[in-house]
Amino acid sequence: MELRLTFAEISEMIEKKAGRPLPVCYGGPHTVRVSYDVNVLFKSASVGIDLTVDQIVDSDIYLSFNGGAGIDFMVRQAVNMAKSRPGGEFIEPLDGNRILLALSRTQQAGSLLEHVTLRDIRFDEQYAIIEFVPKSL
Repeated sequence: MELRLTFAEISEMIEKKAGRPLPVCYGGPHTVRVSYDVNVLFKSASVGIDLTVDQIVDSDIYLSFNGGAGIDFMVRQAVNMAKSRPGGEFIEPLDGNRILLALSRTQQAGSLLEHVTLRDIRFDEQYAIIEFVPKSL
């Protein structure tokens, strides 16, 4: 079974949750590009980061990111800040430029993952495609 979300839908969900726009677009079969506007010396600049789904093990999603040395530092800081906020218990920074999303640590995803097995997360030009199979009926 597949769940397809457009990049516009994902961007809208992020904006509602984070309170600011974070455009998401296609970056490759297992990669999305996220851009973020930052103000530098009274000038706005768009900074991009590539997030790649490296591996899925049970309900754990291993991501890697690449955006350059400065961006990588900012991402690590943001992940550490997110861990201390409500709902941040499922994010775990790993060595290098990697992040673990342990979905079973969240109530909503944990409930869902009792009934389905996550197989793959991939992307095409329009959609994020989440592939899963039901557990034994």
